[in-house]
Amino acid sequence: MTASPSPSASNLPAPAVPSPNHVLLAPGSTAKIRSPIAVAIFSFITLGIYMIFWWYYVNREMADYGRARGTAELGDDPWKSTLALFPGGLIIVPAIWTMVTTFQRQQAAQRLTGETLLNGWLAFLLVIVFSPAFAGYMQSGLNGSWLAAAGSAPPQEAPAGA
Repeated sequence: MTASPSPSASNLPAPAVPSPNHVLLAPGSTAKIRSPIAVAIFSFITLGIYMIFWWYYVNREMADYGRARGTAELGDDPWKSTLALFPGGLIIVPAIWTMVTTFQRQQAAQRLTGETLLNGWLAFLLVIVFSPAFAGYMQSGLNGSWLAAAGSAPPQEAPAGA
């Protein structure tokens, strides 16, 4: 007679182990700690292509964290924001709108985690002068929020030689 595992044990998801530079915000919600300078540089070097991918991922991280916290304040669909950035940016208005709303979501994440809010006027100035710097500025605020939400645990680094 063979012992079979209980049916309830097989339905349980495996615990999520964050990858290097990821923090676990809540069950089913992780966020990546990115270098703000690297975000700005990659956005500039790739002529904005990296920024489109980055935009999707930060909006997804905020939406996941919002769902885990039970609030719609952090957004619900990262694709809407990403498509508003590009190709919506060709019409100009959708891109401006998604920058404003995503920045507001980022500030809401800071409020939820007890972090100091980033300055909206400085963000506006960065968008006008050099938009990759705006992405780096937003990432710096998100890093603080994610570390605070994770309990100030430093991100897991990749092992040396891996």
